[in-house]
Amino acid sequence: MFVAAVKDKFIEYIQFEKRYSLHTVSAYEHDLTQFSDFLKSRYELPDMCRADYQMIRSWIVFLLGKGISGRSINRKLTTLKTFFRFLMKNGVVEVNPVSRISSLKESKRLPVYVEEERMEFLFDQVDFGNGYSAIRNRMILEMFYSTGMRLSELVNLRESDIDLQRSSLKVLGKRNKERVIPFGRKIESLLRTYLEGKHRAHAERDWLFLTDSGQKIYGKMVYRIVNHILKEASTLAKKSPHVLRHTFATHLLNNGAELNAVKELLGHSNLSATQIYTHNAIDKLKRIYQSAHPKA
Repeated sequence: MFVAAVKDKFIEYIQFEKRYSLHTVSAYEHDLTQFSDFLKSRYELPDMCRADYQMIRSWIVFLLGKGISGRSINRKLTTLKTFFRFLMKNGVVEVNPVSRISSLKESKRLPVYVEEERMEFLFDQVDFGNGYSAIRNRMILEMFYSTGMRLSELVNLRESDIDLQRSSLKVLGKRNKERVIPFGRKIESLLRTYLEGKHRAHAERDWLFLTDSGQKIYGKMVYRIVNHILKEASTLAKKSPHVLRHTFATHLLNNGAELNAVKELLGHSNLSATQIYTHNAIDKLKRIYQSAHPKA
């Protein structure tokens, strides 16, 4: 099998058999291209299937030297592990050279989130403007904050996914796992208003969020909208849709929600992914203690 053919078959495998998201598939493809380029430059090796343990180790050292974080390097190692397992499964190689390599230690990063009073200021005081685009932009911010959904989940929302009678919506998450997220009466009212404005502007289109020209909205556009509006209410360095997902989870836990319930709402496959948010809740308790207790 030629190298390009092997790579193409691997990409098809993770996309259609493993059902990885398009974002993950793109990241894996980029990692393999980066690794292949390194092997050609450093070892004059055009076939990355022939890479050995020492070559992979030297790639890690190379990435560390460029200032790449341990977290990012571990993700690239996951790509290689998956790739070489695929090669072994298909009889291309007999040994997985990545199996001997341990993941790097990662420094724990607490999720960045917006304080509750700043979110209140955003929705009460920020001028979103008029017309369909203004209603849409506000609805996008409200949806992220009220449901904690991912960017890809919001982009792919359809009107048919919304159940106004039951105040809930369906999203298709990672690994094509469907989950139902409830929402409150305020969001129900805002959705009704939004849908009326949308239908006046663009008639009947099933995609929930549309561009100004009536096409399905896309990730980069949503990112720009969120980034622009968050600048009005927050001084955080990060101003992305994922910050609103973090904000959703942190505010729930700060107000007494059970960890398992937050896990289900976020669509996490295991509880460890959700537990990172408890650190923010503990930090808040520490601040309350330090400001209120005489012995603090």
